[in-house]
Amino acid sequence: MLEIDRTVEEVGGIRHDDIPAEVLSSAEPLLLKGLVADWPLVKAGRESVVAGCDYLRKYYKDATIGALYGLPETHGRVFYNEDMSGFNFQRVMVKLDKVLAELEAREEDQNPPMFYVGSTTVDTCLPGFRAENDVQFADVEPLASIWLGNRSRIAAHYDVPDNLACNAVGRRRFTLFPPGQIGNLYVGPVDFTPAGQAISLVDFSNPDPNRFPKFAAAVDNARVADMEPGDALFLPSMWWHHVEGTEPFNVLINYWWRRTPAYLGMPAGALDHAMMTIRDLPHEQRKAWLAAFRHYVFDSGDDATGHIPEDKRGVLAPLDEASARRMRAELLNKLNR
Repeated sequence: MLEIDRTVEEVGGIRHDDIPAEVLSSAEPLLLKGLVADWPLVKAGRESVVAGCDYLRKYYKDATIGALYGLPETHGRVFYNEDMSGFNFQRVMVKLDKVLAELEAREEDQNPPMFYVGSTTVDTCLPGFRAENDVQFADVEPLASIWLGNRSRIAAHYDVPDNLACNAVGRRRFTLFPPGQIGNLYVGPVDFTPAGQAISLVDFSNPDPNRFPKFAAAVDNARVADMEPGDALFLPSMWWHHVEGTEPFNVLINYWWRRTPAYLGMPAGALDHAMMTIRDLPHEQRKAWLAAFRHYVFDSGDDATGHIPEDKRGVLAPLDEASARRMRAELLNKLNR
């Protein structure tokens, strides 16, 4: 286990039906102690693995879901195989009740195979569950997903949406890094990943200082959140997080949302396009484009537009849905030339 002294700031006394706006817009992660402690699932999971599984079965309607299966020698780590030609797990389509039965049967195993269900829409696989187990949001409509399995280790990665992760059953440890630590985390491929997001190649249980010397700097900037059943963690967009499920049965419900309208598109598309069109330019040209991005994107404001009449600013003006659609259509035309 990494030695990290800094912990995520804890906030108590918040109800899941009345979360302050400043919590859900924080620039720093926040551990919301006991936010969902009164969920029926949390109470059932505290009783036993069987009680937790039985509670989920109340809402199960014969749904087939995607799951990951790993041999015992993976020790729950979701990762690549040894030569990175593939992965150390199998993807399977399976009935949710079969996964629950396996988790019950393997509860006492010291080194069982890994069973992991990730990012599965709650309303699809457990219709009606959120009537008794949910979080209320004032001004966003998040996507609610369920993650369940036995002991697991999910490599450090980031997500674009803001994230409220509610730990319902078992215990989890989140190890978090600010977005600026990307250069110290030794990130793997962006187009060949275990689950859609690029991940750190460092094994947090046994980091290799010779292969990953800058990782020590990332650890110096890290913080941890050890979550009990009923706790929730607010994760701002783009924060790197390594997640460990430490019990024979773990369930997490998370909520994802973006603060910008969907019509503005996903920033990852801009990154892909920049890698294709800018990354391999000569050094001086890259510097010129860096200045242009700072001027028009990262430091935009009156310096970029104040001298232009408002009715002549075009795409430099704040975008609405109509102007964003026009801009997207023009971009598609350029890409298809």
